[in-house]
Amino acid sequence: MTAMGVAADTRRAGTGTRSSGTGRWSVLALLCLSLLLIAVDATVLHIAGPALTAALDPSSVQMLWIVDGYSLVVAPLLLTFGTLGDRHGRRRLVLTGYVVFGAASAAAAFAPTATALIAARMLLGVGGAMIMPATLSIIRQVFTDRRERAIALGVWSAVAAAGAAAGPLLGGLLVERFWWGAVFLINVPILLVLLPAAARILPESRTRAGQPWDAPSALLSVLGILAFAFGLKEAGAGRPEGVAAFLGGVALLAWFVRRQRRLAVPLLDLSLFRRRSFSTGVAAVLLTVFSLVGLQLMLAQYLQLVLGDSPPGAAVRMLPLMAASVAGGLAGAHLLRRLGLRATMGGGLALTALSLAPTLAWGTEEHPLALALCFVGIGFGIQVALLAASDTIMSSASESHAGGAAAIEETAYELGAGLGVAVLGTVTTAVYAPSLAPVEGVSAELMERARQSLAAADAVARELGGQGGAALLAQARLAFVSGLHSTIVVSVLLLGVTAAAVAVLVPRGSDDRTGPD
Repeated sequence: MTAMGVAADTRRAGTGTRSSGTGRWSVLALLCLSLLLIAVDATVLHIAGPALTAALDPSSVQMLWIVDGYSLVVAPLLLTFGTLGDRHGRRRLVLTGYVVFGAASAAAAFAPTATALIAARMLLGVGGAMIMPATLSIIRQVFTDRRERAIALGVWSAVAAAGAAAGPLLGGLLVERFWWGAVFLINVPILLVLLPAAARILPESRTRAGQPWDAPSALLSVLGILAFAFGLKEAGAGRPEGVAAFLGGVALLAWFVRRQRRLAVPLLDLSLFRRRSFSTGVAAVLLTVFSLVGLQLMLAQYLQLVLGDSPPGAAVRMLPLMAASVAGGLAGAHLLRRLGLRATMGGGLALTALSLAPTLAWGTEEHPLALALCFVGIGFGIQVALLAASDTIMSSASESHAGGAAAIEETAYELGAGLGVAVLGTVTTAVYAPSLAPVEGVSAELMERARQSLAAADAVARELGGQGGAALLAQARLAFVSGLHSTIVVSVLLLGVTAAAVAVLVPRGSDDRTGPD
């Protein structure tokens, strides 16, 4: 493949790009490296948080914005940038995203204040939102054969899982050897290599070139999703303004849908949702991520505050989950080909639910082997299910709407994660607080503090010390386990219902749909 042929518009060079086997896999490798950066960046602060706090001294509210600012910006911009890529070129959008992501990484690394770091994290979200939907839509463009595309999506999802797993470990290593800013600065040299490589290798496409791009619709989608996501986070924290923001977001999104139905050339083709396989795939992504992201956060607290693992120790203990996720992504394409879409997606969801169920019998005692086995089942099952959902979403959309379809999938993932943390976190807290009975020798004021969270109870217990502190921590751990069990029940039921819905709603004919489409 020549540089001229690669850089040419798809209307002139797209066919050549697709027919070159080496070219396709080179494109996939570059896109996967792009995704790896974004996946690592999403989790790298999990371990770097304490060092960052010591250096910049952010308030508790600022620390939340440092962590959440990235996702709050990514979610509302995915649809806007996905549809822009369809009209003005996905390659151009990826290259611009690289520049923005690199500049934001450098700014974050040397941020002198918490406010500056929050702004840099938000700019990272802008760059990530440019890159994420474009990677999926370029895969849809380059891999026209569905079997090959399933393999490509499997590799893509395996890389995402590997990046999420590597983030905390890489963050700990960089902070230990350098300083907290190194977790961001490492992106810059990688992007300096990616940028010229992408300019040469990535194909350009403007599948909806010349069609109008409705700016009011884009604004409605950005404001609606932003208010929706922000409302979820605030409502999950028990703040009344969160409910108002959530309802405002719902109203704006309803206005967006109404406008799309009236436009001759809508920003988003709503007819995609009339395809049962597409709608089921999107719902499966949202509900699956909802079930597990919030639960994963609770499990991390369980490992550290109940079983007593250090942060690096908890990260190592969760490696079987991440390794199995990578294996699930790589094996998913083979399972899709052998078992079909319904069996693969439904089976992955069922395996995840069955692997979660045994944890209901656990308390404050250790079950290292059983925990590892459950994590393997959860990681493998969830990644297989998400791969199958991604395959049906991207295969249901035409190439001209690939950017919009990819943006919908990524938005479902982000909103599912936000919902999961807010709702399942609220369930855990609602059970934990009343389950923590008064402890002899601990004042009512300290008990009230301890009922806020297990981390707060741990801090109070350290302040008290002695038998009173030990008794409080033991009771708090038991109360947290009760809350965790309630969360697991919700997740298992939701995964089971989603698996059953997939079996009923995914069309039988979609199991056999292969080849170019």
